[in-house]
Order: sequence, then C-alpha cells, then structure tokens
Amino acid sequence: MVNRKQLHPESSPGAAYGARVRSSREDRVWSQEDLAARTAYSSKHISAVETARKPPTLPFSRALDLAFGTTGTADSFEREWRELRHGALLEGFPEYLGHEARAVEIRLYEVGVIPGLLQTPDYAATLEADAVRRAAITQDQADERVALVAQRQASLNRTPAPLIFTVLDESCLHRPMGPPSVMDAQCARLLQFAELPNTVLQVAPFTMGERRPFSLPITVLTMADRSLMSYAESSQRGHLERESTGVLPMLTAYHQLQAEALSQADSVAMIREVRKGIP
Repeated sequence: MVNRKQLHPESSPGAAYGARVRSSREDRVWSQEDLAARTAYSSKHISAVETARKPPTLPFSRALDLAFGTTGTADSFEREWRELRHGALLEGFPEYLGHEARAVEIRLYEVGVIPGLLQTPDYAATLEADAVRRAAITQDQADERVALVAQRQASLNRTPAPLIFTVLDESCLHRPMGPPSVMDAQCARLLQFAELPNTVLQVAPFTMGERRPFSLPITVLTMADRSLMSYAESSQRGHLERESTGVLPMLTAYHQLQAEALSQADSVAMIREVRKGIP
C-alpha cells in the first residue's frame, strides 16, 4: 500500500471514473489482479485507468459491468463512459445520435435556433461560445459539440440518403447569432439545404399563432423497419420515446404543423428576405 496513489475524483471526469473503479473493486475486497482476471485486462491497465493515466474505452467499460454486475443498469460503467465521451451533452442525446445515424426519415421542428443538422460551423461555434461565456461548459466541451455537429451532418451523406423534413419556427430566422456574416452564411446554408433532392424545408410563421401544435423542439425518426421514435429535450435531459402509442400522436401533430406552415417556395422567399435585411 506504500505506492498507493491518492485519487482526486473532482479533478476531471476521467479521474472520477477511475476513482469509481477503485472504489467498486475495493468494496469487493478485490486486488487489481483479481479484477484483471475477471475482465481480461492487465492489472497494469486497470491501475492506469484508476489513476486517470489512461482513458477508459467502451470495451473496458462493458468488461467492468460484467465483472461488477452492473450491465444495463442506470449506474453502469458503459453509461458513465458514454457521458464521459460526450462531455456536456444532455443525458439521452448520445443514445439518440445512434438512431439518427440510421434513420431513413428525419422530421425536425426547432424554435429559436437553427437545428444542428443545418448549422454552419461558424453558427455552431458562436452558439457554443456563449455557453462557455456563461460558464455552462468548458472550451473543450464547446469544441467537442461543434465537432459533433460536423459529424452528424457527415453521417447524412450515406446511400440511400435519409429524407429530412424540417420546419423552423420563424424565430429561428430572426434571432441574431454572432456578427452579420454568420447569419448571412447560415441563411445561404438554409437555401442550399432546400435545394437538395432529399429535403423539405418549411417555416412556421408567427401568424400561425395558436395553431402551432408544438411549443418545444421535437424530432421524429422513422427507422428502416418503419418503426418510429421521437426525441425531445428539457433543460436537464433528453427523452427518447419508442412506444408507438406515444410517438404516433407526435407524428400526426407534425403533419398538421406541415400543413399550416408556409410552403417550401414561400419559406425560401422568407429566408431570402431575411437575408436581404442582414446588415
């Protein structure tokens, strides 16, 4: 025990993960060699993870869950790894991303900000820079979020490409984001998006008033087997709904939203007018 290194779990997410590994191991009165025998990882590897000298991996986390009996639980090491891997992302969002990358149809409705799948890099960076200014996230986490936007957009370049239906609340167009050049480029990006063969872009104007069926952003995914799932966020977490009894009413409301929103031609005309008014 002379060489036992003092852990500081508060110093970083990786250190907290390592401290939990040590604590879980010692609660069972296991040595690092005992855990190594149960995970097929060396005791040297386990020591490096416990002291945050080596980052954990998904296979390692799953091996720990098998050893500690935490597979599939709310406190699994796999879940902690995913939270560690995705930084300051909302709980539930990393799981959603896996489904988004395989969906054959994506229906988006957004309020206030352009959705990530349509953001330019500068727009995404400006949005996250404000979160850094408010000390809500770190600069590293902001960089990760911006990189994730690019990764999500790249995942759409698959064959066959998914159909993407997007309805933007008019507030998305009128909320300034950074210097005028950022919004000008973002408007240009929206116009390009509308021209793609696998997209439909509409604006829900303020004049819809009470006929707008959603007050918060919503996403509905259609998977290859035609199953449906929806995703929505609160300020604290994201929620992925897979039960058809919960998703079908949202899909119906989305169709009603599309029927009331401006046509794509009129939406494109509105975006062009907004762009003309940018200083």
